[in-house]
Amino acid sequence: MPYFDAASAAPLHPVAREALLASLDEGWADPARLYREGRRARLLLDAAREAAAEAVGCRPDELVFTPSGTQAVHSALSGALAARRRVGRRLLHSAVEHSSVLHAAQAHEAAGGTRAEIAVDRGGRVAAGAVAAALTPDTALVAVQSANHEVGTEQPVQEVAALCREAEVPLLVDAAQSLPWGPVPGDWSLLTASSHKWGGPPGVGLLVVRKGTRFAPQGARDERESGRSPGFGNLPAIVAGVAALRALRSDPGTAAEAARLRALVDRIRTRVPELVPEVEVVGDPVHRLPHVVTFSCLYVDGESLLHELDRSGFSVSSGSSCTSSTLTPSHVLRAMGVLSEGNVRVSLPYGTAEADVDRFLEVLPRVVGGVREKLGAPVVAGGAAEGAEAVTVDALGMNCPLPVIELAKAIGRVRLGGTVTVLSDDEVAAVDIPAWCWTQHQEYVGTEAADQGVAYVVRRSV
Repeated sequence: MPYFDAASAAPLHPVAREALLASLDEGWADPARLYREGRRARLLLDAAREAAAEAVGCRPDELVFTPSGTQAVHSALSGALAARRRVGRRLLHSAVEHSSVLHAAQAHEAAGGTRAEIAVDRGGRVAAGAVAAALTPDTALVAVQSANHEVGTEQPVQEVAALCREAEVPLLVDAAQSLPWGPVPGDWSLLTASSHKWGGPPGVGLLVVRKGTRFAPQGARDERESGRSPGFGNLPAIVAGVAALRALRSDPGTAAEAARLRALVDRIRTRVPELVPEVEVVGDPVHRLPHVVTFSCLYVDGESLLHELDRSGFSVSSGSSCTSSTLTPSHVLRAMGVLSEGNVRVSLPYGTAEADVDRFLEVLPRVVGGVREKLGAPVVAGGAAEGAEAVTVDALGMNCPLPVIELAKAIGRVRLGGTVTVLSDDEVAAVDIPAWCWTQHQEYVGTEAADQGVAYVVRRSV
């Protein structure tokens, strides 16, 4: 069964498996102890730290291991912000950061700090100039990821780092998705990553604080990991995670594999809109990770789509709000202003067979068509040029994607220049109705007050 969700968790690398088994025998003791078993464990930990630092491009004493990438993010944000309190309490971050950054930002705000978001373009990319314009004298920290977890868009970290350095503001980079492909360029100040993103075991995070960066660790502390990550670390998992990262970096075939995966992703990006009508491929087409492609299908229930793909033998993920695990629209897709319904993220692991991608492209049209048929989606949106002046659609109580389906059915009942008003109490409609207008070349007028829910007004343009 093809596994196409490497951006969530990559399959365990063979080298990681070997290192894990070996270190279970050699690295079970406390590396802080001075007896023989402790010294062996310490040697393993020191070697892992040096190898990880070499992969990141930092000094070994700048890097510590944490219990997860999320913990690394929270520690990085809280420690950097606390150390810069005299400068200010303003956190600046992109609108498409990982949820761990957003949760830490919310905690900072709840504690009396302030934060501001940097907008992205429709491809999910931050403009370095937008960061420069948003910097203020009281900005304590800037957070910009190296590459987006949902759509794969790479950010201009090197340019942003230069601007932050000039303004004397530290930059935190979430490098979880990009680190296996190469070091993060630029003069950044803090960096976080997570082992399970590159084929290491889960439960291992990296936190890097470069020398000269003011940092005051918050919460519980002890003598381990420079006081930045307390507790007895999972040394076998650390060794295995670093072994996987080192194996990827040292393998001369990694660059060739990246190029091969990029070609497969290009095939998906090109063929999906040709094979499936009413699909929007999202994410920057140029500045992107080699193995990630994301697209959204109009008039599709995301949960049903993922279930049907799973039944057809494909493991994929989704940023769609129409899945049982997500009650609100993906903050990434919302910030980009793109469709969230029927969203599919395909992230190919190392070694993905070309035949599996071809079979996915064969299966996808049938799966999408079947889900659309069950939901009663329109075959073609629009209709005759003449019709009513205005139509109101009551979609109250309907969940994604039904409000958009009802809008698509109604647009053909109004004349050119006429309006359709959709009454909806589904939060997703605020994202998907404007996005539908973009894809269908209709004019999104805006919202109006309603007794229940929100009234979304659309003017027929074609």
